[in-house]
Amino acid sequence: MMNDWPSPRTLAQKLVARAAGRDDVTPGEIVTCRVDLAMMHDSGGPRRVQPMLERLGARVWDPERVVVVTDHYLPEHDDESRRIVRIAREWVAANGVRKFHDGLGICHVVLPEQGHLRPGMFVVGGDSHSPTGGAFGAFMFGVGATDMLGVLVTGEIWLKVPDTVRIEWTGAFGDGVTAKDVMLFLCTTLGMDGGQDQAVEYAGEAIVALPMQERMTLANMTAELGGQTGLVAPDATTRAWLADVGVADVEIERWHTDAGAPLRARHGFDASALAPQVAAPHSPANAAPVGEYAGTRLTSAYIGACTGAKLADLRMAARVLSGRHKAPHLRLQVAPASKKDEATARAEGTLQVLIDAGAELLPNACGACAGYGSHRFAANDVVISTTARNFKGRMGDASAQVYLGSPFTVAASAIAGTIVDPREFL
Repeated sequence: MMNDWPSPRTLAQKLVARAAGRDDVTPGEIVTCRVDLAMMHDSGGPRRVQPMLERLGARVWDPERVVVVTDHYLPEHDDESRRIVRIAREWVAANGVRKFHDGLGICHVVLPEQGHLRPGMFVVGGDSHSPTGGAFGAFMFGVGATDMLGVLVTGEIWLKVPDTVRIEWTGAFGDGVTAKDVMLFLCTTLGMDGGQDQAVEYAGEAIVALPMQERMTLANMTAELGGQTGLVAPDATTRAWLADVGVADVEIERWHTDAGAPLRARHGFDASALAPQVAAPHSPANAAPVGEYAGTRLTSAYIGACTGAKLADLRMAARVLSGRHKAPHLRLQVAPASKKDEATARAEGTLQVLIDAGAELLPNACGACAGYGSHRFAANDVVISTTARNFKGRMGDASAQVYLGSPFTVAASAIAGTIVDPREFL
């Protein structure tokens, strides 16, 4: 593979060209790519692909390149969830899959913290929020069970080379403004098809200043923009974060978009002008500055999911909740995104701040975000949540009204008992 590209190329083109074994690829052409890693979880993984593999009489092409995570049907609260998780456990054992992370947290957080991602990789995931991996300079996107079957058998997948939509943020985000606010703003401003099924790249000095877990939120919610994958060019921040999880000798220099590379669209925004955002029911695209919804009385506040309960998110919430307590009428729930992040939050005192503020600690799983388990929202609940989506009926009863906000906003609103601007508490 050449290090000097024949002409200016986007990060997405470079990543796809590497996977296709080509010196160059052009947006719109169809190529076959070698898959470096395939990730599945208990809900869409073994229970879906096992019957198809058996019908074909086929085996997994390379068990060392498969990762399976249990996160959707945990904790196992009924016979159906126990059956689904059992299938996953039995399948990885039967197929020699050693990268099995059972009950360690949500797949999109567990995958990088276990050291499975690095810049330059081409990765498929059996979940719509798989673009999270793009925060590390990897080309990662979600596929359904049928496409995953093809990957498991052949180690390859065809791909239409995407154009790139580049979103640049200049300046600096204000205190109390987060990646979640960025994505809610973009969902409303560009629409939930603003990514046009293309590669969406986040750039600019405000993005470069973000820590890794905030970048993960950007890439994750590219799904809400309708993008195929979300990308942040790897840099020293990427290298340092990966070193902390045991991934050394990371190449970052070549994985960036060249000046003059072809773009489908370029959008520019002033980071300093962005206010905390809240999305009203029932879409992330119903966002507006938090003041538009201030005073809305709440029954619940939920700090959970891969977009809202990572260590960085828990620290945001604790900063607001420190020395304060939730409103008496409101239920505050916290579901840390991974066991590792929960353990760190506990050791440093962050978790105790949340508990002292009246939070109920929930398991490290997708939980209410995916509509699984026993902690779904009840009839007529009015909730503010750190999750990525708030579609009607997704997280519990169809009559529940779910608003979306950042960990800062959710924590502040839990104190007030109504939706409130978190900057008043910082």
